[in-house]
Amino acid sequence: MLTTLIYRSQLNLSRPSTELRELVERARGRNTKLDITGVLLAKGNDVLQILEGSEESVVKLFHTIREDKRHSGVVELLRDYGPRRRFENVGMLLFDLQTQSPKEVLQSVLRYSKLESYLTSDDRVFKFIQTFITGKRPAPSGARYTADKWTLSTETLPFGEHLGLIAGQTCQFALQPIVEPSEGKISSLEALIRSNDGGSPEHFFSTVDPDRIYEVDLQTKAYAFALAEKLGIGSHKIAVNLLPMSLVNVPGAVEFLVNQIKKHGLQPEQVVIEVTENEMISGFNQFNSAIKQLRGEGIGLAIDDFGSGYAGLSLLTRFQPDKIKIDREIVSNIHLSGPKQAIVRSIISCCSDLEITLVAEGIEKIEEWCWLESAGIRRFQGFLFARPQLNGVGDIHWPHLVR
Repeated sequence: MLTTLIYRSQLNLSRPSTELRELVERARGRNTKLDITGVLLAKGNDVLQILEGSEESVVKLFHTIREDKRHSGVVELLRDYGPRRRFENVGMLLFDLQTQSPKEVLQSVLRYSKLESYLTSDDRVFKFIQTFITGKRPAPSGARYTADKWTLSTETLPFGEHLGLIAGQTCQFALQPIVEPSEGKISSLEALIRSNDGGSPEHFFSTVDPDRIYEVDLQTKAYAFALAEKLGIGSHKIAVNLLPMSLVNVPGAVEFLVNQIKKHGLQPEQVVIEVTENEMISGFNQFNSAIKQLRGEGIGLAIDDFGSGYAGLSLLTRFQPDKIKIDREIVSNIHLSGPKQAIVRSIISCCSDLEITLVAEGIEKIEEWCWLESAGIRRFQGFLFARPQLNGVGDIHWPHLVR
């Protein structure tokens, strides 16, 4: 399985510039034989390195690096899986910020990228690279976001007409946008399951035979992908909720998802699987294997309702999601609650270090959005911006400064 591993360290070299070039030259030949691509960014003694190749080869090389006395403070930042390399297979590349400007280094790195440009902006690997090169993180927005300075305006989105049920369909989906108000754009669309009479997810699953709940949970995602195709969502991403144990208990679950995604004209990179921490996960090894399969196909992973259930921190350390969605109970009236503010600041700091995208769920008041935007969160979901629309996408309410 194609693996990407990122680590940071400090180099202990007596002649830093000369020895670093020699080290890279030797590594280039070794990595080429192992079919490993290495991208090494150096800022004085500080190093960030990306390794790409088979899991066995990359992990073995990383263990060798950890034992190398020329490295100290080796910390693994990310271990990810994907369907293709992010960089050309060139053995080893060196980008030295002592001899090149940050702009030159960033442009050079992007030239070697094999990802489509629209994927790099959301890719965690490239976020790590950009932060290391520039040394900058998005600054909190501060006093600009105070509730009395903002108003809302409505936009009707250019998606297809709202659709009816297909014959034999066992459920419906309501689509709700996740938005970036500061950029005025949609980040993705979440497909929320509904019963055929429009009832809640709880109502729908209460009608399902408990022995078939995971099978049915998985199969319903085909309807969500079909809806995305019929509405013509273009290059927008679509997120679907999945019970974690559906990936473990249903044979061929990942293959089913991939087949349905492609059947309905979507790319795996457009799809985000949201797993909730509200369900206990047994069989972590099997679940981990399924997550690696998902990532290996290019499908994104999010932890939904973070902070509401059993295993949020455990999931975060084990599975390194692309996205975390902070539960609505934590963000509700956050502008009035010191404990909630302290918790969210900690989550922001953690996800900033791990280059994980944050979404605040359940935003209903402009005061909640203003506090969260000021704290550094950029993506939001909730009635303030858009309500779920059954078999379609409803209007969006964008915030604007009062003139």
